[in-house]
Amino acid sequence: MQNKNDLLDIWLSLSDIYSNVTDKLEQALQQQYDLSLKEFYVLNFISKSEDKELRLQKLQEMVGLSQSATSRLVVRMEAKNCGALQRHICEDDRRGIYTRITELGENKFQRALQTFNQVLQSELQKKGLKSEFHNVIQKLL
Repeated sequence: MQNKNDLLDIWLSLSDIYSNVTDKLEQALQQQYDLSLKEFYVLNFISKSEDKELRLQKLQEMVGLSQSATSRLVVRMEAKNCGALQRHICEDDRRGIYTRITELGENKFQRALQTFNQVLQSELQKKGLKSEFHNVIQKLL
């Protein structure tokens, strides 16, 4: 059994790897598509959902933002680049607000997804990162 400091070191190593890769993804998406990583995740979740729409409350849970931060993000994405998202009120429950991805949003997401996958693949293939992952995994076993 590992001592508490070993587990902390493993956690910090994983956190550092995640942070570095996240920074690269964020930078690429921002430069090429004017999208933050959270905005990219929003497009992903909505694109994969049934009918390509989600209730804002559900989206909030999936993205991990507060209600007000989610609302502000969706408002920005409605206005940004002719509107990647579009909100509407649920006809069955007037309190429910849904957001759906527009055709422009879907096209932007598909292009951004290619970049996301390329950057992620590139980062994961870096020799130092593979070695670092291997070392962290070995410590867990």
